[in-house]
Amino acid sequence: MQMRILGCSGGIGDGRHTTSFLVDDDILIDAGSGITQLGRAELARIDHLFITHAHLDHVLALPPMLDSVAQERARPLLVHALPEVIEVLGGHLFNWHLWPDFTRVPTADAPFMRYAPLALGETVALGDRALTAIPAHHTVPAVGYLIRGARGSVIFSGDTASHPALWRLVEATDDLRHLIVETSFPNALRGVAEASRHYCPASLLHDLAGMRRRVPVWITHLKPGGEAEIMGEIQAGAPAGLSVQALRQGQVFGGL
Repeated sequence: MQMRILGCSGGIGDGRHTTSFLVDDDILIDAGSGITQLGRAELARIDHLFITHAHLDHVLALPPMLDSVAQERARPLLVHALPEVIEVLGGHLFNWHLWPDFTRVPTADAPFMRYAPLALGETVALGDRALTAIPAHHTVPAVGYLIRGARGSVIFSGDTASHPALWRLVEATDDLRHLIVETSFPNALRGVAEASRHYCPASLLHDLAGMRRRVPVWITHLKPGGEAEIMGEIQAGAPAGLSVQALRQGQVFGGL
């Protein structure tokens, strides 16, 4: 298994794209603007989309993606998400006002898209890959994902503030190869981070101090313009011997 980072920014501009990770060539995690990096043939091969939450930066490219390649697909795209997320997508996005309801187009029996409700802690096995919805602590119903391949796994926090369940899972995952965790704001905006339930360097460093498992930590969802400040604050206080780096658009995690 491999995972390609299509987008990992907390915003757009100057080549930045919002969250979207491609697992092999058929699984997508979130549908941010990062998927606009793919060609139409690549888009048509995606059969599964796992959504962390319904905020626009994580779902904004889903409607045009489907519209661009739906006629070339042999089966509906399966959208895996919490029931609360599916309710938002159906009520506020695919509602015939912002976009047609692709669960009923061209027909309800043969639609372009189907919803696959996902419970917290549930694992979806797809060949030798398995994705498990893990807890997140955000302003709306949200999850992260444990993404497991035949040779190793990745934990992706999703959008979240500090919560113990994430770090218990890190310690319990024996085959963990990479941890991807968000940090959206610098310490100067800690109040904004806390109100919007995101990490800032101070809160992340508090949790990293208790992390016993030494795997590379990749920081995602940095807000545009604040990247250098955020990473400088994290790296200045990171535990000795722990690799903490900014996740990069175009980065590939292989051999999983």
